[in-house]
Amino acid sequence: LYCVRLQWGQKFKGQPNMSDDLKKVVLAYSGGLDTSVILKWLQDTYGCEVVTFTADVGQGEELESARRKAEMLGIKEVYVDDLREEFVRDFVFPMFRAGAIYEGAYLLGTSIARPLIAKRQIEIAEETGADAVAHGATGKGNDQVRFELAYYALKPDIRVIAPWREWEFKSRARLIEYAEQNQIPIPKDKRGEPPYSQDANLLHISSEGKVLEDPWVEPDESVYTRIVPPWKAPDQVTEITIDFEAGDPVAVDSERLTPASILTRLNELGGVNGIGITDIVENRFVGMKSRGIYETPGGTVLFTARRAMESITLDRGAMHQKDELMARYAELVYNGFWFAPEREMLQAAIDQASERVTGTVRLKLYKGNVIVTGRKSPNSLYDAAMVTFEEDAVYNQGDAEGFIKINALRLKLLKRLKDRG
Repeated sequence: LYCVRLQWGQKFKGQPNMSDDLKKVVLAYSGGLDTSVILKWLQDTYGCEVVTFTADVGQGEELESARRKAEMLGIKEVYVDDLREEFVRDFVFPMFRAGAIYEGAYLLGTSIARPLIAKRQIEIAEETGADAVAHGATGKGNDQVRFELAYYALKPDIRVIAPWREWEFKSRARLIEYAEQNQIPIPKDKRGEPPYSQDANLLHISSEGKVLEDPWVEPDESVYTRIVPPWKAPDQVTEITIDFEAGDPVAVDSERLTPASILTRLNELGGVNGIGITDIVENRFVGMKSRGIYETPGGTVLFTARRAMESITLDRGAMHQKDELMARYAELVYNGFWFAPEREMLQAAIDQASERVTGTVRLKLYKGNVIVTGRKSPNSLYDAAMVTFEEDAVYNQGDAEGFIKINALRLKLLKRLKDRG
């Protein structure tokens, strides 16, 4: 983190540091206006070769257009990588084993994609001999921190270029003007001021900024692109089952699927039933509050199902300990410390607890609700003979009296002390 602050301090002092001989930079490239301008700006400002990297993490866009656009702008080394399976298997599922939820509401859809993109970016830098990486995150948001902490954790000597902290552009109009001056094509539907900024991957889609900046203003229904609003969802129940093995989902309705296919299926089922819309004001790591609309249909279904699976497979002490760890784990992911040793330590404990989380959960999906209707497991700790209200031969109810008195002892002592003044 100190390294990040040091670099920020250097960049905030003025113009880009041109003293170093920058030869090649790997740019996280979407093909949109911002990163296309960044591509040309890097060439103009640093006189360096640019390698573009476009990650398919399930954003649902046709990404070959990014390749064509980069090639049209003269880029010789263009990477367009399908990372969907790796994203869900190695990032989303481990996070869901922790039950991570930030500030009681956010399922960390944007946060969890950044370390994977940064990891692949560093790999490409090493493959191509690049001495720097660049991203399009702004100086106000969390993503700059997430990207750069991951960069430095994986390659401490890498140079990071963050154009939004360096260049002179202060508005979208100036970006468009620069693009036009440099023959960078801009689709007609991208020329106007967008009503909000969106970021999507297989886990979620987020909407922030512009018309959403006032936390009192209700968003227009047009903001919802992945989920049918609950009030417009079908008037019929969808019943599904999800099978788990060692903490991870492996099948939906008894059909075994790959990790990415499972999340895709749950997105479809959750989206059509109005599940997973969250409107929150969150505390960014950089210090400000931000209002965001998050659509996480499959993740919301999965979160509820996994919690139900844990309820019969985890010991009380293990489950409560895991819940205590969750808040810290979620904060680490949100703040960008995926590759930090403390996150890995927590993951090891969580993964050990997850070894017992195997079985099947049955759910009903209906107008924004995920309702658990059943759970079963070969590792179940649930004992019907113990909890029955009928006559049993395994539990002596009289034993509870001593248990209660022992636990009441300190309360009695405190009360007597108070009564004595």
